[in-house]
Amino acid sequence: MANAMWGGRYQEGPAAIMEEINASIDFDKRLAAQDIRGSRAHVAMLAKQGIVSEADAKAITEGLAKIEAEIEAGTFTFSRALEDIHLNIESNLAKKIGPAAGRLHTARSRNDQVAVDFRLWVRDNLDAIDAGLKALQQALTEKALAHAGTVMPGFTHLQSAQPTTFGHHLLAYVEMLGRDRGRFADARKRMNECPLGAAALCGTSFPIDRHMTAAALGFDRPTANSLDSVSDRDFALEALSAMAISAMHLSRLAEELVIWTTPQFGFIALSDKFTTGSSIMPQKRNPDAAELVRAKIGRIIGALTGLLVVMKGLPLSYAKDMQEDKERTFDAFDAFALCVAATAGMVTDMVPDAKRMKKAAGVGYATATDLADWLVQTLNMPFRDAHHVTGRIVGLASARNIDLDKLSLTEMQGVEPRITEDVFRVLSVGNSVKSRTSYGGTAPANVKAQARRWLKVLNRG
Repeated sequence: MANAMWGGRYQEGPAAIMEEINASIDFDKRLAAQDIRGSRAHVAMLAKQGIVSEADAKAITEGLAKIEAEIEAGTFTFSRALEDIHLNIESNLAKKIGPAAGRLHTARSRNDQVAVDFRLWVRDNLDAIDAGLKALQQALTEKALAHAGTVMPGFTHLQSAQPTTFGHHLLAYVEMLGRDRGRFADARKRMNECPLGAAALCGTSFPIDRHMTAAALGFDRPTANSLDSVSDRDFALEALSAMAISAMHLSRLAEELVIWTTPQFGFIALSDKFTTGSSIMPQKRNPDAAELVRAKIGRIIGALTGLLVVMKGLPLSYAKDMQEDKERTFDAFDAFALCVAATAGMVTDMVPDAKRMKKAAGVGYATATDLADWLVQTLNMPFRDAHHVTGRIVGLASARNIDLDKLSLTEMQGVEPRITEDVFRVLSVGNSVKSRTSYGGTAPANVKAQARRWLKVLNRG
């Protein structure tokens, strides 16, 4: 049986395999709310412009409301034979209100219809993402404020480098997420143009008011070029690009949570809420939530790559290839929202072992730079000379397998006679972090100030 929506051109129905490859209703039914929203705005504009009668517009609007209620209640029957969400709704509307339903598609194509639906869906979900990232920032900042003075090792190359604080470390992720939210906000601003009214590709001869429909749907303005309007998926690509960067940040944090929960590190503990046991080893507490966050990031990066590949060879304007834009985007948004929520839960749940962290902070001669700085500041030694002297003193401590502050003053004076008892003031990890008072540094006073600043920003937002 031919699809009635194609009019008289087609006399036969599609082959079974054609229906299978062509149908998108299994996934694009997620656009139902946006499709109905766009149709309401479109028919209201058609009525105002005198293109359809007020009576037909009223019938269409009431019919759309009934369909929306059925979809929300789960009683709407989706048909694969009708391919997509647009034809499913239009066909059902015709059953409800009769021939007037056919006027809804006046001055509109499925090309601009899907473009506006998808753009609305991405915009709606960016708003949800921003709320989730803000909640994660809040959790990190509150934990950072509580642990502004909790000393831990800072790493480069995953080797102990200098002492820092747990609060300072967590605030690094708050900064990353702040940039992420900025990228999402920029993407949202750029996508906030309405393609509805571009029709199939060249606009329409009907006297439509695209500014009216753009305003009704919360867009800043209509898109300026009808060809670009129906063929553009930059809005999805840019959202996925910003998401891939943010997901990478989540993965880095997840990796650290995995490392920190190992017995070898033991920096934090996660509760039963975000860990799982072993089927054979009863002692195990596996950080599965963090591992799954780390793994799911691949789906998001894959979605970005996949859509870039779909779009890279398409001549203007619309091509059916673009039906492949939605599944991967829906999946990426779902995965990302789940990862953000799980990470916020783990951050709130985790309990740091302050004693273990502080002990680890002194391993590997982490205060060697403090010693070099002391030589420069107190003895007016050029830094390169101070670096050399410090290296020799570290060598002494390493040969004896002791920490720097366990060397005697006499031993250090054997390397540099001008060293005084005052040097021991800078060799403890606690004093080391307190001394890092430069803007953005790890001093607990700095960390508290930055955490409080962020809490004000987040609460104000």
